[in-house]
Amino acid sequence: MRFDLTDLRLFLHVVEAESITQGADRTGMALPSASARIRGMEEMSGVSLLDRGARGVRVTPAGEALAHHARIVLGQMEQMRGDLQLYARGLRGQVRIFSGRAAMAHLPGALRQYLVDHPTIDIDLEERQSPDVVAAVAAGQADLGIAADTTDTGTLETRPFEIDRLVVITPASHALAARKMVTFAELLDEPFVGLPAESALQGHLAIHAAREGRPFKLRIRLDSFEDICAMVSSGVGLAIVPEVYARRYQADLSFKTVAISDVWARRHLLICARSFAGLPVHARAVVDYLTMAKGQG
Repeated sequence: MRFDLTDLRLFLHVVEAESITQGADRTGMALPSASARIRGMEEMSGVSLLDRGARGVRVTPAGEALAHHARIVLGQMEQMRGDLQLYARGLRGQVRIFSGRAAMAHLPGALRQYLVDHPTIDIDLEERQSPDVVAAVAAGQADLGIAADTTDTGTLETRPFEIDRLVVITPASHALAARKMVTFAELLDEPFVGLPAESALQGHLAIHAAREGRPFKLRIRLDSFEDICAMVSSGVGLAIVPEVYARRYQADLSFKTVAISDVWARRHLLICARSFAGLPVHARAVVDYLTMAKGQG
């Protein structure tokens, strides 16, 4: 059987999106052509690769095996492309990075100059929850991930990226607004504005509330730090957010920022990879740039 690289890229996009339509769109291919390629792959292999349903597709065990090998092949091609770039100009390379939300506040600024200095390298940057970042890097779906150290990175290799300080934000008129620092325990009688339950940060806070033996009182869950800050500014409740987001929105909204003294409120953001030595050369260069930028910051 023969599958070309386009087949393999298409199949991985379909598997990740759980949709032939979305997979075709990500590959830049018309739906009829994509469907014909998938059928051709199944005919050549003699097995069903996808279970098709009204709500999309699910990968079969045979399809999982193909996806595993496709990631290896495409990863090796990307590594070859990167290595050849050492010897030939104009050859494009791409680095795929999955990042948790806290790190997304730092990455655009950190990567801006790198992209200016390396016009033949593209960055595919996608936000995921920290546990999903780790799982995707381990499965070979991304070259690099950036996650908080509160997430179990398993067998992945890690390097430090940034410090993520958690702070509490309060309405300007709140009694705690004049404080410079508080403990987490002091906050637990207050109503809060929070993130969705599946958020790594919200899970982190729920664990520490449970350790205090007290419930975390959430009035509303929102998916955006900007919306959370606006709710706090309006007096709905308090919120615990990364300091970098509090600084970003404080100039336009009326809330106060107070430090949290608990040790766990200072998280480390980590760059993770299956193997830094095994990365394509341009992905290794991105890691070196990010860690160098941290050292200079």
